[in-house]
Amino acid sequence: MRYIKLTVAYDGKHYVGWQAQNNGPSIQITLESAWRQLTGESRRITASGRTDAGVHAEAQVCSVRTETKLPTEVFVKGLNAYLPDDIAVLTAQEMPGDFHAIRDAVGKTYRYQIQSGPVRHVLQREFWWFVPPRLNVAAMQTAARFLVGRHDFAAFQTTGSDRLSTVRTVTDLVVEGREEPPYQWIRIFISADGFLYNMVRCIAGTLAEVGKEKRPPEWCREVLASRDRTLSGATAPAHGLCLVRVDYPPCDR
Repeated sequence: MRYIKLTVAYDGKHYVGWQAQNNGPSIQITLESAWRQLTGESRRITASGRTDAGVHAEAQVCSVRTETKLPTEVFVKGLNAYLPDDIAVLTAQEMPGDFHAIRDAVGKTYRYQIQSGPVRHVLQREFWWFVPPRLNVAAMQTAARFLVGRHDFAAFQTTGSDRLSTVRTVTDLVVEGREEPPYQWIRIFISADGFLYNMVRCIAGTLAEVGKEKRPPEWCREVLASRDRTLSGATAPAHGLCLVRVDYPPCDR
């Protein structure tokens, strides 16, 4: 038995998310279909975590067990020949032992994108959340610092997933702003050892409230301490979210 690590990029617009579901096409089923056409095997491909409907990925990591004799270098070109244009396998690597994309992951980084200003950029609307007023980036940066560290993030999750603990460690939370009048571009990067359901989107929505100057930066600290989802900002839309990187111990890279 061989263990293969795949790195996959996808535009999630037309999918119900990573995981196979009955209500529409998923990234998982589409990738498994390509694997079957290339190798003749029906295999379950496991991702490092589920991305929801409409969420994108620059480098989702997947694992698959296989008995195919195809050389590793065939997987990228071969799988991409069977995949639609909005999914691409970037790399394929044979791993030692029983590599598992979920179990072996030690951290992830997501990016959330906001386009602000008086008008919408029509050519970027599918990957950026449009928030009409120009945002106060400095205030958002100050607010973000309150969320770095090991905390209970219960106030930044939505219902729909049962977790044994809502404590997570956010190792980095960076807010970047760029002005290109009449547009303002804001990117939020967040790295953590794990994420709750819709955690990044809830944080993005909360930081946007601070950016609109409806709340002071210190409000984020109060929301965090409350553990009450009803006190934080709205859940930002899925299309602005992208999985950027999944981290593994050195031996699993």
